[in-house]
Amino acid sequence: MGRVAAASLAGTAVEFYDFYVYGTAAALVLGPLFFPTFSPLAGTLAAFGTFAVGFVSRPLGAVVFGHVGDRRGRRTVMFASLALTGAATVAVGCVPSYAVIGPAAPVLLLVLRFLQGLGLGGEWGGAVLLAGEHAPERRRALWASFPQIGPSVGFLLANGVMLALSAGLSDAAFRSWGWRVPFWAAGLLALGGLLLRSSLAETPQFRELAETGRRAGAPLVEVVRRQWRLLLLTAGALAVGYAVFYAVSTWALAYGTERLGVSRTVMLGCVMAAVAVKGAVTPFAAVLGDRYGRRPMCLAGCAVCALWMFPMVGLLHTGRPALMFLAMLVALLGFITMFAVVGAYLPELYEPRVRCTGAAVGYNLAGVLGGALTPVVATTAAAGGSGPPWAVAAYLAGIAVVSLGCFALLPETAPGTASARRAPAGEPAPA
Repeated sequence: MGRVAAASLAGTAVEFYDFYVYGTAAALVLGPLFFPTFSPLAGTLAAFGTFAVGFVSRPLGAVVFGHVGDRRGRRTVMFASLALTGAATVAVGCVPSYAVIGPAAPVLLLVLRFLQGLGLGGEWGGAVLLAGEHAPERRRALWASFPQIGPSVGFLLANGVMLALSAGLSDAAFRSWGWRVPFWAAGLLALGGLLLRSSLAETPQFRELAETGRRAGAPLVEVVRRQWRLLLLTAGALAVGYAVFYAVSTWALAYGTERLGVSRTVMLGCVMAAVAVKGAVTPFAAVLGDRYGRRPMCLAGCAVCALWMFPMVGLLHTGRPALMFLAMLVALLGFITMFAVVGAYLPELYEPRVRCTGAAVGYNLAGVLGGALTPVVATTAAAGGSGPPWAVAAYLAGIAVVSLGCFALLPETAPGTASARRAPAGEPAPA
């Protein structure tokens, strides 16, 4: 289990590094470089628009790689998705700016961001299933939480490199070539992740499905036909996590530097410190999920997010680093209370024969609902006026309330609980 956990964590860390480094670059430099004819606000919105494309392609990646995972195995997905995302990220660092090739620059950026999302859409499902299906039943949330630590590690790597370059280079050098270095580094990280995954075995549950001939012929068709309500509920339930995380890690970064005049280094430092604490807390929250159940943890985390959005925005608006850090930290603790157990919870909700497709599509549809437009909507809502952007808080709190309702309709799945493995009415229970 240690080797499986390390490989799943390393892979998600690399893939989310690739995904996050784009979000940080979009908040800091991509607007002026690739959309120079726009105003500063419009350029940032356009950069966040290309950022959103990665979320739109993630469900498609979940469908493609979910099919592969349910037909060919979880291990195959982990190799193919990592290779695709790594190659696309390196290519982003090589795209010439608008000043060099004109309108072709943002078009290339858009295409590569689409490919990034495609690869990441397959990564999560393969990683959590590889860990969860190898794990002992009563420790499944703990072991399946290691892929959930990967995003924190990837975020810290991405922003750590950006922070070092931003602090060590002049503004002109950073905008000229410094921002490209983190994208080039993705190639080495991807090769390391592929090497670590090369010795992993297929999961026992998939081997059993293959040996007994019970693999799904068309996994997506089965999920849509037999578990469509569950798919929509899981997507709606997880939307708040994406909205909160990207509000903290992407929108707040742009808001602090552009609107409040806080230095890039200070903003990155605040975000990174909050994400580091979130990553450290993840396995402890997962242990609670194994002990008390997945659903109670999700309901508690969602409630914290709903209640904290207005205080968060008020604290961010102060521009004081300590208060901004507190605002981000509480929001991310609410987020990880939910997402620490999601690696076990989502797969347990779906039948094993369609588990890779169902869990991955539900997880990535939530990204579209909660993450794709959050930086754009929040940036637009915060434009103008001198007071705190309460409209952003209302938007985030509204998503949290919807997600809370979806979680309330989902069943518990943890072994030993009275409602374990009982699906919503009218749907088959997972085997």
